[in-house]
Amino acid sequence: MRSSPYRALRRHFSGLSRRSLAAALVLAVTTGLAAAVPAAATRAVAVGSPSTDAATTSVSTTQDAASGLAAKPYMGWSSWSMQSSQYPGLNPNGNYSYLTEANVLKQTDALATTLKKYGYDHVNIDAGWWMDGNWTSEFDQYGRQTPDAVRFPHGMKSVADHIHSQGLKAGIYLPVGLEKGAYGDGKVPIRNAPGCTTADVVYPDLRTTNGWDSAYKLDFDNPCAQKYVDSQAQMLADWGYDFLKLDGVGPGSSKSGDNYNNVADVAAWHRAIAAAGRAIHLELSWSLDIGHAADWRKYSNGWRIDTDVECYCNTLVTWENSVNDRWNDAPAWSRQAGPGGWNDLDALDVGNGAMDGLTNAERQSYMTLWAINKSPLFTGDDLTKLDSYGLSLLTNEEVIAVDQNTSPVARPVTPMGDQQVWGTKNPNGTYTVALFNLADAPASVTADWASFGFAGSASVRDLWNHQNLRTYKNKITETLPAHGSRLFIVKPGGTPSATTSYEAESANNTLTGNATVATCDACSGGKKVGNLYLDSKLQFNDVTVKKDGIYTVNVAYVSGDSRSVTVYSNSGNGTSLRFPSTGDWDTADTVSVQLALKAGTNTITFDSGWDYSPDIDRIDVPKSA
Repeated sequence: MRSSPYRALRRHFSGLSRRSLAAALVLAVTTGLAAAVPAAATRAVAVGSPSTDAATTSVSTTQDAASGLAAKPYMGWSSWSMQSSQYPGLNPNGNYSYLTEANVLKQTDALATTLKKYGYDHVNIDAGWWMDGNWTSEFDQYGRQTPDAVRFPHGMKSVADHIHSQGLKAGIYLPVGLEKGAYGDGKVPIRNAPGCTTADVVYPDLRTTNGWDSAYKLDFDNPCAQKYVDSQAQMLADWGYDFLKLDGVGPGSSKSGDNYNNVADVAAWHRAIAAAGRAIHLELSWSLDIGHAADWRKYSNGWRIDTDVECYCNTLVTWENSVNDRWNDAPAWSRQAGPGGWNDLDALDVGNGAMDGLTNAERQSYMTLWAINKSPLFTGDDLTKLDSYGLSLLTNEEVIAVDQNTSPVARPVTPMGDQQVWGTKNPNGTYTVALFNLADAPASVTADWASFGFAGSASVRDLWNHQNLRTYKNKITETLPAHGSRLFIVKPGGTPSATTSYEAESANNTLTGNATVATCDACSGGKKVGNLYLDSKLQFNDVTVKKDGIYTVNVAYVSGDSRSVTVYSNSGNGTSLRFPSTGDWDTADTVSVQLALKAGTNTITFDSGWDYSPDIDRIDVPKSA
């Protein structure tokens, strides 16, 4: 849950300013949420326990997509960015006070009139709807969150009804687990579960869970735990909600260990929603562990891949806070998204100018990255005060189409660094190509057609400016402002690149240090060279080209995290390049590097230095520069 005390505890480990941290900790202490909880023996919760048998998990995210649920990344508005900001006037009655029925309805009406026709159709109420002005939680007689009468005087069903009256979908929020305030000495009955009380749904030692330890961990070995989740899901369905953000989910959310493994909780929510009689999109938050990507895909419709994008400062976001982190963190998840479930990069706050806290170039780059990653496009801006530039970003139908079409999620085709090129091949044979300059000063960025596997001429469409540009031969180079970007559709007019492949495991190569050949099912030839660490090298020998020149060499590699390697040709000194994560150690991807080769035979070397480098599958060298 991204509410004040929970967020405060989390930001304790993430680096708030001293003033913000002090205020947050005071609030945490006064609400009792920072209280220490006795350590407890942990016990793994098996997803295959009696409450998660195959008969009750037949509804899958694949079926969700077939029925239209999360067939595309959702679009809309969320309350959290303005709730959490210190921007003057947003929270006049204290921290997080923005969240009220009146404000939600105001944003609902603005969404309907300004953005609905472009596909934005969700209104998502975030943390705090069941808390009073002092952030004290309120629960019904069955231990379920109940709306605060001051924030939402007409209740949550009334709000959902109004959202629906505007032709929009209603979203709501809950933290994972049984909140401590709902326990009631273990005597609170569970709705529609005779004999079950809150003592039955959690572990006897009251071990805690979620990203802030704000709840007791549910024990799904006891059927009463599933009944509790069922009762929550039925409540949301009865109110008419179409979307649930379940927050603090682990593994992830800055926590590890059995207490924070909430896979069983997510599976329980999936079952509960299926039984509730209403299609509800289940979104998971925050910063989920990619090691459980298969679980998130199986049981949910979306998952946050990173920490909060908000800065918790006097704007909504800042470039350095976490917006720019996504360029590093998104590549690992690129293969996880698809119809039924999407990688969530968090709120898209690009519409309000000064309140966003970004330059125009940063705002455009922000939305460009979200679109090429097919992240949900939900803004946290004040929709009643969109500036003209922000409105032009949020309503650019060509960019929205990149987010919503059936193309694969884009990945970097160059190593990570200040200048990056990302892209993906579209079903019609064109390519979506994004150029980014993440440096603090203007710089040129070049996309080589060889990085995408073709050569010759290509026509280029500029999506942000709605312009057909001229035909470009072999590459396109643009000078971009600091933190700037361009987004193109590139239509090849030439031919596939003619290349020569060289396998890393070839006996013709030279391996030094720890470098060894290993089996790799995902690699061409079924093998790769790994253990490139502590001054180890892989040298490709007899790399032959006909002419001197600069060659775009495509490198197929495997790396479960982002790793650096120094790459050079012949006797050159080389450059240390950081390759983006491929997501795990069983997946291969490709980046391109520029190398000077001479006519005749050459060597190309991958040198780990004293660090750990990616495993190398093969290189593809163009026949011409």
